[in-house]
Amino acid sequence: MTHDPAVTAAIAAVAFLYASVGHAGASGYIAVMSLAGMAPAEIKPTALALNILVATLGSWQFWRAGHFSWRLFWPFALLSVPLAFLGGWLALPTAIFKLLVGIVLLFSAARFFLRPPADAPGSPPTALVAVPVGGALGLLAGLTGTGGGIFLTPLLIFLHWAPAKTASAVSALFILVNSTAGLAGHWTSVQSLPPQSLAFAIAAGVGGAFGARLGSRRLPPIWIQRLLAVVLTIAGAKLVFGL
Repeated sequence: MTHDPAVTAAIAAVAFLYASVGHAGASGYIAVMSLAGMAPAEIKPTALALNILVATLGSWQFWRAGHFSWRLFWPFALLSVPLAFLGGWLALPTAIFKLLVGIVLLFSAARFFLRPPADAPGSPPTALVAVPVGGALGLLAGLTGTGGGIFLTPLLIFLHWAPAKTASAVSALFILVNSTAGLAGHWTSVQSLPPQSLAFAIAAGVGGAFGARLGSRRLPPIWIQRLLAVVLTIAGAKLVFGL
């Protein structure tokens, strides 16, 4: 695939939207690159590499704004990293799996659109709950070529484990560590990125930097939840309809 400015602009827009809610955009990048006709073997590592870049920017911005909680983060991350590596290494036929996950994401999006949960202070789960949940989300992240935040954020908010901005901050770092592990697992078998990756990285970096700053400092929690609903809709539609 030759370089297309419209595709690069779409990557920047995805990065901006996702970064504003503490996500890095893998599902959106996958949709854009799929529609642009990129080879499936190129899409997964490229999406993970862009995820690492944007999640780094998001983690930094939400941490600087004082929203990050190490106590909430580490139990979810403990098992997610090795299982994200495993998921990145595996090459499984996941059509039915992705369909089910996509339906769950669309249902979550509908809940955010129709009845956003109150932005309560949040009560973190015990490690006995968070560790296996994080492991399952890490494996899911590696298998689907995402960072897992698309699953973690709504879980944190709906179960009142964290307020919206803390959920975004924790998800940003969760995405960063899982995307790094997933790319490392994938890299053991495919050690290359497509030539247009540099242009995509610049676009994602610019869009992600602006989005993360807006989400961490200026957007009220209700707007973060509304934007999260849009993000979940994009991700769910991609998985269900194979965009």
